[in-house]
Amino acid sequence: MSTWYCDGNSIDALPIDDRAIHYGDGLFETIAIRAGSPRLWHLHIDRLRYGCERLAIAMPPEENLHTGLQQAINESGIDSGYALAKIIITAGSGRRGYRRPDSGQGRVLTAVYSAQRLAPAGYRKGVATVRCATALAEQPALAGIKTLNRLEQVVARNEWHDPDVHEGLMCDTAGRLICGTMSNVFVVHDQSIITPILDRCGVAGVMRRHVIDTLHADGINANEDDIHWDDAMLVDEVFLTNSQYGVLPVRQCGEQRWAVGPVTRELMKRVAKSGIEECAL
Repeated sequence: MSTWYCDGNSIDALPIDDRAIHYGDGLFETIAIRAGSPRLWHLHIDRLRYGCERLAIAMPPEENLHTGLQQAINESGIDSGYALAKIIITAGSGRRGYRRPDSGQGRVLTAVYSAQRLAPAGYRKGVATVRCATALAEQPALAGIKTLNRLEQVVARNEWHDPDVHEGLMCDTAGRLICGTMSNVFVVHDQSIITPILDRCGVAGVMRRHVIDTLHADGINANEDDIHWDDAMLVDEVFLTNSQYGVLPVRQCGEQRWAVGPVTRELMKRVAKSGIEECAL
């Protein structure tokens, strides 16, 4: 169990009237801690700032967020060489009802957890996935941001119990591939790299953005587009991205199988050089 901090003080409970409890009113980031420092910090801050703007929640100063995170790292007693941190911003306390108080004060919660490395075989041979029956509802107003309401992902993740299955792939209600329960997905077809567009639903992960930025810096396009499920089953390669493990090849989804191909391998090398050490083969 990790120690949680709120405004510099350790806490073990939230006030019962916090809007995060009643309505999921808030945002969060799960950040890889490597060698004692938050990885891709600027991308997490960018997404958090964007999410706060979308939800009309006051964005805390970046300096305060970083100071609070560093306190949690220093005082957690957890090996910060390879760990993960979670930052939650709630809309704070309020009376019953959906409307927030005009003078409401948000809360920032921070904690650090131990992290476990994925088995190297997953990076070399790829991981198994399944298609989730749970579909993502379309809501453009919330698309891309990481709100505290993750019920669709919770329901989807509880669809399988096979320990050999790493991830479940989710579609929207129109049958378009969107993401994994805890990851973003990319496909490779005829040497082209494509990732689902996330303007209707789904979370735009920081590793997804890092991969796109890394490719663009090298003059390679990663296109965002609609990918219907049946078309996704006909591609050459599939890989997942996540802030904790970087880039992870997919070897199968149900009965459908893919090779861990050259495009994915080359991308993993590029991402490893950019500082995502897990992708070094």
